Amino acid sequence: MADKTILRALKGETLPTPPIWMMRQAGRYLPEYRATRAQAGDFLSLCYNPELAAEVTLQPIRRYGFDAAILFADILLLPQALGADLWFVTGEGPRLSTVTTQADFDVLKPASDVHEVLSPIYETVKILSRELPAETTLIGFAGAPWTVATYMIAGRGTPDQGPAHALIAENRPLFEALLERLTLGTIEYLSKQIEAGAEVVKLFDSWAGSLSGEDFDRYALEPARRIIAELKARHPGIPVIAFPREAGEKYVGFAKATGADCVALDNSVSPEWAAANVQIDGCVQGNLASKHMVTGGDALVAETREIVKAFSKGPHIFNLGHGITPDADPENVQLMIDTVRAGA
Repeated sequence: MADKTILRALKGETLPTPPIWMMRQAGRYLPEYRATRAQAGDFLSLCYNPELAAEVTLQPIRRYGFDAAILFADILLLPQALGADLWFVTGEGPRLSTVTTQADFDVLKPASDVHEVLSPIYETVKILSRELPAETTLIGFAGAPWTVATYMIAGRGTPDQGPAHALIAENRPLFEALLERLTLGTIEYLSKQIEAGAEVVKLFDSWAGSLSGEDFDRYALEPARRIIAELKARHPGIPVIAFPREAGEKYVGFAKATGADCVALDNSVSPEWAAANVQIDGCVQGNLASKHMVTGGDALVAETREIVKAFSKGPHIFNLGHGITPDADPENVQLMIDTVRAGA
């Protein structure tokens, strides 16, 4: 384990070649994923089938030799485990029963009761910890409380997280009770992933950028701090990657404020700015624009080299600024990896 490059970067080591993995690396851009998904029947059935979920997690490792595998699951499995109804509409994405009133909240389960529903996910982690190559780091993950709450309040993804902001304005105590339940549930969920064999965990706060000022500190930063502190108390030494996407200036100091070992960056900030303002506190992850996985060519190579060079004086894990999209060309993924490993 001591030789795993991602764990070395997370401990603060500057490596001659940054380790690399990719958000949503197991997914619809790969023909082998689409075949396994068809075998499972539907997306949720795939998530809850440990053998098939492990298979799609392993597929990009076999194809590309990434330095890490990230557990195949979904951030909305936790609300389902808390008692929300969850289903997926083909071509449109997830739908959930909503939490907008005290009565809606009152039917949710306690945070400690999520494990029965989520036990197949822990089994997937156990399979992966046995089957991954010895040099490959296993990353577990969960959605951050704010992002998961936005889906639970709206019942779906929204462009501006408007329903969640409206609930804060109309009934802040109810919103904060939901955030508290999610914070405690996330601790339970990630702790069990670690017990099952996850070597790193990542908190995805995909909608952190829609929070500003004090609300960012209260609803993005503070839950992350609490989750990380409790995970490290339960599992000393466990590294945590935090991803407050589109946080902008709020990326500055986020690692110190939360205890995160690494801050993942979206591609709305330049690597040069992030090296000067964020990497000074430790490891950063990112931040190639996902569009390059579709378009490829010289622009992909040039931007990949720029990112590697900008972050070369400190600990860095190469990744995209957001998840790879279904229309990506698998050949462009290989080009990105080859470019990183050839050096800037």
